[in-house]
Order: sequence, then C-alpha cells, then structure tokens
Amino acid sequence: MHPFEEELTCSICYSLFEDPRVLVCSHTFCRSCLEGVVRASNSFSIWRIPLKCPNCRRVSEIPAAGVESLPINIAVKAIIEKSRREAAACSATCRQHSSQPLSICCLLDRKLVCGHCLTIGEHSGHPIDDLHAAYQKEKRTAGELLQQLTDKHWSDVCLLLEKLKEQKAQCESVVRGDQVAVVQYFRKLSDTLEDKKQALLTALEEAKAHVVVKYDPLIQHLEKIREEQLELMSLNTAVQKEESPLVFLEKMGDMQQRVKALREKKLPHVEPVEVHPRIGLLLQAVWFFFS
Repeated sequence: MHPFEEELTCSICYSLFEDPRVLVCSHTFCRSCLEGVVRASNSFSIWRIPLKCPNCRRVSEIPAAGVESLPINIAVKAIIEKSRREAAACSATCRQHSSQPLSICCLLDRKLVCGHCLTIGEHSGHPIDDLHAAYQKEKRTAGELLQQLTDKHWSDVCLLLEKLKEQKAQCESVVRGDQVAVVQYFRKLSDTLEDKKQALLTALEEAKAHVVVKYDPLIQHLEKIREEQLELMSLNTAVQKEESPLVFLEKMGDMQQRVKALREKKLPHVEPVEVHPRIGLLLQAVWFFFS
C-alpha cells in the first residue's frame, strides 16, 4: 500500500484518482466522478448550477465548457503515475518461473533473474549482485556512458553531420540554379520557335499566292472554252430537231463558224509551277535529326 494512498483516493468513488480535477476550494476529485455529479444535477434541466464540494460543501460553479475545463491536479497525477510504475517494477516476475520475482541481477548476462534461474536455470553459477547494488553501479555506468557520448568522437560526428548538410545545401542550390536556367532557356527557345513558325507560315502564304497567280488565269480561260463547247453541243442537239430547212441551214452555218472559231483558239501551254520553299521536307529532315 502506498504511504499516501489515502491522500490519493477520491472521496466520491474511493479509488485512486483518475484524471484528477481541482475545484475552487482546492479539493480534488476524479473527472468522471464530477461529471457524474453534473449529470445528476442536469436531471432538473439546469446546466450551469452551483456545485457543492463533497468534502467541504463550498459552492463551486462549473464553467460553461464543463468539467473538462477544470484545472488538472498535476502533482497528484504525477505521484499516482510514479507509484503505479514502481508497483509494476516491483511485481515483475520471471518469464520462465512465473511465480518468482525478478530480484537478482546476473552480472554475466546483465539482466534481472529470479532465484530459480540461479539455482536450477541457465544462470546457475553466474556472478550476481542484489538489485539495489546493481542499480547503483549502473547509475555510475550511465554517467560514464554520457561522457563517452560527449567526447571527441561525438564532436567529430556532429562536425561531419554539419559538413554533409552544408554540402547537400550547396548541391541543392546548384540544382535549383540549373532548373531556373532550363526554364529560361526553353522559354527563349519557345519564343524563337514561335517567331520561326510565323516566318515559315508567311513564306508559305506567299508561295500559295504565287500558285494562285500562275494557275487561276489559265484555269479561268479553259473553263470559258469548255462552257462554250458545252453550249455548242446543246445548240447542235436543238438544231438537229429543226424541221424547217431554211432555219436549219441558217443555224447550221452559224454553228459551224462558232465551232471553227472555237477550235482555232490556242490552248495555253501548261508548265508545272515549282513550289518554293518546300518547308515540309525541311521540317521532316529537322525532326529526323532531333529524334
């Protein structure tokens, strides 16, 4: 039993405090116990009510946020947690001999053992020490280890760590600079390509206009000849249906003259126009080079 167990016991549930909360009168109770009192008072549909301390009966008003907003008794909570850890340490038992407490320190294997481990178990004949003496020795060992962790070797580790971090930062700075350079380069390259594209499209538009100038007059001239030819063919069909000899002969004479004049028209000499520049072939060669 803990020497202060009575002081660490809640007067409502008569158990060790769980999440101890302090009232304005300085008395401490479990949070769940106070919440139970509040809920019981709430049965009358009143939320914010004066709460009488179960010990001194002094009135304490619960804040609007509820019991959770009451201050925690940190000292009491720390004592309870420490006592529980000590109780757990004292009640530790051997895994191989469950009924035996771990009360002896095996100096050879540097671990806690029970009496059976020393007499009939695997630690038989090993040098031993009592728990308290081993604890005091290891406390001194811990101090020596701390000195080892703060000697020149540890300083070298820290210096090397800082050096590596500095080198990493420098490398990352170089990479960031190159990233900026890449973005700027390709931004300029994009602008240059756009200018080149517009220049090539302009050249192609000029080539297209040249083709139109060369071919459209010839096409229009031949279309007129063909239209006249079709007209004479239609007229010939109509004349053949003419029953009057006089009218037939007059129309035939006129049609013969028109056919003769049409056949005497010289056809244009067609020469292929060379398209220049041939940018499509140029681009194919360029992309083949880059790919």
